[in-house]
Amino acid sequence: MKSLVAAGSGCLVLLAVASLDRPDMATTDVARGTPNTAMPASYDLSFVDGRVSATPPRTPVRPSRGGGHPVLHSKAPTTAMTSAALGEVVKKSCAGCHSDQRRQGNLSLQNFDLATIGQTAPEVAEKMINKLRTGMMPPPGRAKPGGDTLDVLLNTLERTMDAQFAAKPNAGSRAFQRLNRAEYERAVRDLLSIDVKAGTWLPLDTKSSNFDNIADVQLPSATVLDSYLDAASEISRLAVGDPKASVSTSTYKIARLASQLEQVEGAPSGTRGGTSVTHTFPADGEYVFTVTLHAIPTGQLFASTAPFDEKIEVSVNGERVAIMDIDRGMSQADPQGMEMRTKPVPVKAGPNRISATFIRTFEGPVNDNIVPLGHSIADTQIGAQAGITVQAHMQNFAVTGPYNPTGVSDTPSRRRIFSCRPTSALEARPCAEKIIGRLGTQAYRRPMQANDVKALMTFYDAGSKDGGFEVGIRTAIEALLASPHFIFRIEEVPATAAAKGRVAVAGLDLASRLSFFIWGAPPDSQLVALGRSGRLQDTTVLVQQTRRLLADKRSEALSTRFASQWLRLQDVELVHPDANQYPDFREQLADDMRHETELFFNNIVRENRSMLDLFTANYTFVNEALAQHYEIPGVVGPQFRKVNYPAGSPRSGILGHGSVLTLTSHANRTSPVLRGKWVMEVLMGSPPPPPPPDVPDLEKTGEAKEGRLLTTRERMEMHRAAATCKSCHQFIDPIGLALDNFDVMGRWRIRENGEALDTRGDFYDGTKVSSPSELQQALLKRPVPLMRSFTQNLMAYALGRRVEFYDAPTVRKIEVAARANNYRINDFIVGVVKSDAFRYRSIVAQGPAAAPAKTTAPGQSSGAAPATNSSAGSRGH
Repeated sequence: MKSLVAAGSGCLVLLAVASLDRPDMATTDVARGTPNTAMPASYDLSFVDGRVSATPPRTPVRPSRGGGHPVLHSKAPTTAMTSAALGEVVKKSCAGCHSDQRRQGNLSLQNFDLATIGQTAPEVAEKMINKLRTGMMPPPGRAKPGGDTLDVLLNTLERTMDAQFAAKPNAGSRAFQRLNRAEYERAVRDLLSIDVKAGTWLPLDTKSSNFDNIADVQLPSATVLDSYLDAASEISRLAVGDPKASVSTSTYKIARLASQLEQVEGAPSGTRGGTSVTHTFPADGEYVFTVTLHAIPTGQLFASTAPFDEKIEVSVNGERVAIMDIDRGMSQADPQGMEMRTKPVPVKAGPNRISATFIRTFEGPVNDNIVPLGHSIADTQIGAQAGITVQAHMQNFAVTGPYNPTGVSDTPSRRRIFSCRPTSALEARPCAEKIIGRLGTQAYRRPMQANDVKALMTFYDAGSKDGGFEVGIRTAIEALLASPHFIFRIEEVPATAAAKGRVAVAGLDLASRLSFFIWGAPPDSQLVALGRSGRLQDTTVLVQQTRRLLADKRSEALSTRFASQWLRLQDVELVHPDANQYPDFREQLADDMRHETELFFNNIVRENRSMLDLFTANYTFVNEALAQHYEIPGVVGPQFRKVNYPAGSPRSGILGHGSVLTLTSHANRTSPVLRGKWVMEVLMGSPPPPPPPDVPDLEKTGEAKEGRLLTTRERMEMHRAAATCKSCHQFIDPIGLALDNFDVMGRWRIRENGEALDTRGDFYDGTKVSSPSELQQALLKRPVPLMRSFTQNLMAYALGRRVEFYDAPTVRKIEVAARANNYRINDFIVGVVKSDAFRYRSIVAQGPAAAPAKTTAPGQSSGAAPATNSSAGSRGH
């Protein structure tokens, strides 16, 4: 039916093209109880005028392990200076490097004029504010103006830009958004009660400003649209079922990095390794399960020298359906190669938990020179060595069928779809209209219009003509899933809107904005009803609904979607620590690390804690494996639970999480440059400029000198000897070196290559830092840039567009309001929702088509060099 739906969904392409022509067209494992309503740990935010001095206090106060942070006593600048005098300060202190000739940081301040900068160069003004707020300019070693001159300049710039925004507000705009992979999966689950993997059909989501929901990189192509058609065809078949389904094969690959020594999640007790997945069967019938085993380089079975026989158990919903004996003499040269197949097994339609695992053969330690390690197949050659205890490993698990289909049993998706059943031919079409109207209202995120139902019923008629009622419904669902009203989130501008200016986001569109922001999913019926009535546009109602959504379990999307991308947790998958140096690393440990950070952030949301907990928290979430990795005693079992770090632990907050420490490392060594760069980009919102093109890679620096292996610090000092390198590394390296006691896996160490680690450095403001706790203190001397960076990322994710220079006054306003309540996270979220940028959109005057926006790293302007799809950027250091 795909061709039928594709022909009828030509409007999808036309609508996408029209939206481009019209730029003005808005287009857990942890048991959760009652949220903790107690006030979070109190943070002393004693400001006289709400500003933080760029000069650090002389005697920093060490933060308490209970979650406090340095006491901030800052006096408002008292010096009175004219715009002309401040202009001279800029020209004297800044224009030497930022001249028309040198343009360091791609910025010239040679013609700086404070009186006109808000109109002529607002982006430049906001860059200056960011650098002054973080205390990075003037750079170390450069003369700085005396007294509170820089504070006066900073405050004057902020007041100038805030006044400019107040006089000419700009809510920003975007053409449209389309459902990305994660949103598509959640929308399908809510609509049809079926879990799907959107990556099976949809291409990888492009990222901009850290996130995969940014509209400027979601332009549709013929390939993308065809992918949505493929998905619609297959998902509708799985949801309704297909008694005439043809035989097909689905393959599940087991990552080689995954340990196969322990029981996998979802598998029966008494088993090890293999895999366990939920597979949706299209029909009742017989299915064949195929297992492919790992081989050694010469083709024999990995673990062919094992002193015992092994068996593979295949189960469906925990019930054994087949058991297969492994032939230790099998080889890739055999007719079946390394594959083992079951006899046909009868399985009912719908989602079923299927497992293919090894029956556990023995427990306890082995009497070998090499004991089982986390990376259980680090070297395939070892699988043929005598005298070493090794066990067979599974590579792939496949499901083929159905053979001899007999029909379709009742499934959760069928119960969700078929709310009525016709008992005669006359009842079929009215029943179909009822089903399609109900599903369409949810899928389109608005009440169905008569034309909407009529269009979908055309597909029902075509399908039912050839295959009856159920095939008609399936065809209509396929058309619904391929409809632009489902795939795209288009916010149309009212016909009565002025040609320029701004317009309020319509109630139904506002409901979608709010729901996709907090839940990462379509709005529920209550939000839709409030949006349709217009009540959601009332500030009181909007805030009430925001808090309702936050109290719902689905708000965990703020951790698994927003925080995961903001903190770049997906980059953990890019680092495969060297098996010879880090044999205990495995995929399960990497997953645990990522889950720890997501649970940690989710706890901040659920308990409405201060965002400063991100840096100072003396607690985390671990299971037994991660607790052993961190040397935290007393944790048993696979369930994650909240624990406090032991007394004297060097860990606190996000900078002690294995996920962050691993994603900022290389496979064979730590990288102070990557770690320092991550802190500057992600947490501080002030990324360093990209390295010059002629800078050699650190790997080209010698690893040894005079027969002694060099430490990473020694190689870095040799590498950055050039002045062009030092200008950036003086900011980056001290941050990263302060974290260098954590190895590639995030474990604490005191030596590298047999040499004592030297982690001493000077933070760019002159503060001595040599440990994670001292780095934490240095960062928290200036919480304002940290909180504004967080606000900027939260806004970008919520709005589905990049945060531009004209959004900076809104960012400052939200941060100042949250500061008054100890930076509790709900204040940031509510602040974003209440902002004009969230509730309004600017009308863009029609004109020549704009060039596609560049994908940029956070903190860069639209004219900056484009970033790669991997948010970590270059890993050359």
